[in-house]
Amino acid sequence: MFANVIDILSQYWELFLIGQYPHGPLGGLVNTLILASLALIIAFPLSVLLAIARTSPFGIFRHPVTVWVYVMRGIPLIMIIFWTYFLVPSLIGRNIGGFTTMLCTLVLYQSAYLCEIVRGGLQSLPAGQVEASRALGLGYFRTMFFILLPQALYNSIPSLISQFISIIKETSLGYIINAQEMTFAANQVNNQLLVKPFEVYFILAVTYYILCFGLTQLAQWFERRIEKKRQGSDVLAT
Repeated sequence: MFANVIDILSQYWELFLIGQYPHGPLGGLVNTLILASLALIIAFPLSVLLAIARTSPFGIFRHPVTVWVYVMRGIPLIMIIFWTYFLVPSLIGRNIGGFTTMLCTLVLYQSAYLCEIVRGGLQSLPAGQVEASRALGLGYFRTMFFILLPQALYNSIPSLISQFISIIKETSLGYIINAQEMTFAANQVNNQLLVKPFEVYFILAVTYYILCFGLTQLAQWFERRIEKKRQGSDVLAT
């Protein structure tokens, strides 16, 4: 079995890594990382705005965002993929590729989850900081952007990395709309070999595991660092 795995890797490692590039579209592991990274980069600023609205005292902002978060978190990702696949072309008047469809889907879907991470970071801060900022004459928005939000985002780094891991795993659903990512590349290899599906998907599973395990260790390192910083702050405060 392991001999077959090594043989498959020796023949198809480029397809697993970069897809058909440079003789075709970029794909494989590289495209998975690009897709996940772009989804996080685009969804994160949106999620910060949603989190601010979600914690806002103004109901006109808070209520619609709350509905959005609950709807997005209550629908399976695959349903949003199908809706995006059929809805976006009808809205813009032209077809879009699988990569763009999956990117739009992940941005919409992850904005709700990232919003809750940022909201949790904001609500975990001591209420006394708001009272102190108000005593100094700072308004709601200045308090939020200059005092609360920087602390909340720093404390949320481990959770953001963990969510990035989820995004990486969610990109695997892109193969159903022909998004050129790692699972799609594995399907291409399997279609060529036909008789070694276990070995092909074993390689895919191990690749996902190594990638996600490394990011999990990074999240734990950040968590320990933040905890030490908190303990140091508590010592200084006493």
